[in-house]
Amino acid sequence: MDARRDAQAAAEAAGIDIRDLHDLSELDDARLLFDQVWPSADGSTQLPPNLVKAMVHAGGHCSAAYLEGDVVGAALAFVGYHSSETGEPQVHLHSHMAAVREGFRDRNIGTALKLNQRAWALEQGITVMTWTFDPLVRRNGVLNLVHLGAQVSAFEPNFYGDMDDAINSGDPTDRLFAWWQLDSERSHRAARGELALLDPAALLTARRDVAVIPVPDDIVDLRFRDPMEASRWRAQTRERFQAVFADGYRVVGMSSDGYVLEK
Repeated sequence: MDARRDAQAAAEAAGIDIRDLHDLSELDDARLLFDQVWPSADGSTQLPPNLVKAMVHAGGHCSAAYLEGDVVGAALAFVGYHSSETGEPQVHLHSHMAAVREGFRDRNIGTALKLNQRAWALEQGITVMTWTFDPLVRRNGVLNLVHLGAQVSAFEPNFYGDMDDAINSGDPTDRLFAWWQLDSERSHRAARGELALLDPAALLTARRDVAVIPVPDDIVDLRFRDPMEASRWRAQTRERFQAVFADGYRVVGMSSDGYVLEK
């Protein structure tokens, strides 16, 4: 299957080994990685071991990326349902958590984990994957829209409510919803590295009605350095997304400045 070859090629290019996890001892590799990336203020775990085990046993998927035996990334997904165009319920895989350890980011490990999820889902007959992501985290936008070929289906302000982990604490959890048609030509092209950042000026020259929503280079760092400026970005971005979505625009990709939308 092309998707499995894509996943294996991505893992090899990143220099990692990705394993699907099943037993409690294996699943702890992923759970502890999540706790390291999103440490809770009270020191508690993000996911109790019994919950992770139940999710996988019930048909979900958990994987971890290893580099020389050390866990450097992990992903966890469960099965959900949405209405098809005919109104019939259709299964999708919802990727709830995916993380890469600090110091190992920007090495395409996240891409490899997602492509492994894609291959697994297609092998189960699942053709759609969904997840949420913070619109202010630029690297996630590039990963999702350019490296994976996913699309944005919606924007939801403060979707998860208050979260107490080190990354999200004190910041509204505004989220974009990613919709990944796993067997689409766009996904195939992304896996082959054929998608790229867009040039809004070129689209305007072609008389297309486009808008750009800029995002900061590194919102995570900005939250620590200048919380007030980070809050300004949050409010401004929320206002822009709500306005352009209400006006009939949709996200079509990323530019060097941020999200590119077309009406």
